[in-house]
Amino acid sequence: MRTRRKQPDVPAPDSPWSEIVPGLWMGGHEFRGRSGQLEFAVVQDEFDLVQTLLRLPGHGPDPGVEHHVWPIPDGPLDGTQLAGVIRLAEAACEALDEGRRVLVRCYHGYNRSGLVVAHALMRRNHAVERAIRLIRSRRSPWALHNELFVEYLRAGLPTARLLEELAE
Repeated sequence: MRTRRKQPDVPAPDSPWSEIVPGLWMGGHEFRGRSGQLEFAVVQDEFDLVQTLLRLPGHGPDPGVEHHVWPIPDGPLDGTQLAGVIRLAEAACEALDEGRRVLVRCYHGYNRSGLVVAHALMRRNHAVERAIRLIRSRRSPWALHNELFVEYLRAGLPTARLLEELAE
């Protein structure tokens, strides 16, 4: 479970962020603009809560916007990192319950953000395969192409966390 196949070059998404379900958005720091050139995705005040899994300076959000930062790799996660992913998903669900707009973002808005968003969807009674299909249909077919993250979701993040902690 610790190995990851080398992925081909992954194309940048066509938009900075995509709405997965009402109020829950998934995005990244870079996207391919209408000109075909790569552009930076800079968050200002479009969202009430921004969750960042890969922090790059100058990408926002504006001061006053609630911002949770939990840097994790796009690879094997330890128990502490998985616990943080679980907490972010819980916070996203709480914000959605309050009618707030939530953005979960990583580099392209495919894997790390997909892990958090999928877990949030599962907490809201989506089956794992339905959550993955929904994310891929709304964000990109490249979303959740990290097979290890899909394995984490299929096992359940609390179970994956326990297994990772036992292996440490």
